[in-house]
Amino acid sequence: MAKIVGLVGKANVGKSTFFGAATLKPVEIAGFPFTTLKADRGVAYITAPCVCKELGVQDDPQNSACVDGTRLIPVDLIDTPGLIPGAHQGKGLGNQFLDEVRRADALIVVADASGATNLQGQPVDPLTNDPIDDIKMFEQEFDLWLRALIHKDWSTISRTAQTAKEPISKHLEQKMTGLGISRSQIARAVKEAGLDEYRSYQWSEEGFVNFATQLRKVAKPIIVAANKADREGSGDNIKRIEEAGYKVVATCAEAELALRRAADAGLVDYTPGDSDFTIKNPEKLTGGQTKALERMREKVFVKWGGTGVQEVLNTAFYGLLNMIVAYPVEDPEKLTNSQGQVLPDCFLVTKGTTAKQFAGVIHSDLMEGFIYAMNVRTKRRLKDSYELQDKDIIQIVSAKSRR
Repeated sequence: MAKIVGLVGKANVGKSTFFGAATLKPVEIAGFPFTTLKADRGVAYITAPCVCKELGVQDDPQNSACVDGTRLIPVDLIDTPGLIPGAHQGKGLGNQFLDEVRRADALIVVADASGATNLQGQPVDPLTNDPIDDIKMFEQEFDLWLRALIHKDWSTISRTAQTAKEPISKHLEQKMTGLGISRSQIARAVKEAGLDEYRSYQWSEEGFVNFATQLRKVAKPIIVAANKADREGSGDNIKRIEEAGYKVVATCAEAELALRRAADAGLVDYTPGDSDFTIKNPEKLTGGQTKALERMREKVFVKWGGTGVQEVLNTAFYGLLNMIVAYPVEDPEKLTNSQGQVLPDCFLVTKGTTAKQFAGVIHSDLMEGFIYAMNVRTKRRLKDSYELQDKDIIQIVSAKSRR
């Protein structure tokens, strides 16, 4: 099943701008709370070095794109309504927000690194709000909501598990399915909390609270997009966020959105993730536009090495969700599918995915009739239990063909 990443955070921090920059999907962007009244789902792209350069072939991508040897692989991104304190009690758009977050496998917390919005998402003087408070507010609201959800029927579930001398993960799994939380994640959270899976009925209140927090960390890992990094004072705040133990990337979503639109209009050469951009037709720009682009280069690219938007997306999928890239082909010599297209598809799979599971990702029939797989580079046959490695090129040999 494809993984989904959610954009979360309080209102007015550039969350919708980030979403628009990542997906180029028209969204309402404004400087007031609750611009996003409902979750919006779009397609973003993560990047990977394409194997076409390594193999010296001209590829013909079908389910993705290849730009100068870089694969752009489509992924699902959800923009959720802005969060305010008390969301777990239904304040603001809290219920709707938390209901949407359950669909995500990992979360990007967009924070205002310039400290120019308070916890309610209202504009304040720069550097007067601590962005770490924004992150902690999200964690607290999510933990309180998750805790309340688990606490319902907890006495019955935990007593039943302990009486049956079975781990709590087995009995809590069904309740957590709607949140996309697996039994293995529950078991891991119990271990991280230092608790006994077989004595859940005897957990203290402190232990239960710690378990809920660990479950959120395991099942919905986060990365912080420290947005508005081009503004004065943001650098110090970003350093503090990192020192507080968070995985953080400095971002400037406004710059990314402007550049992607300019690239679409043919004004600049820019691919998401690039460390610089080139103005293609200076004569088509006004003096003001040229100055704005040069200012952007100085405050974003020279200072931070890029807008950070692509780095956040890549880290969410490769780092938080532990995903790798694999290429299926039908003809191992020509690297083609049945239509003769070279390296047509590129799939994101979780590290540890087996050859047989990969066959199912391509098509269920291939998995049902799986005979063996072959590593195209080494020409070595692979068992169904072989675990894919990043950038593997795989041929699936099956008794059933794709329909």
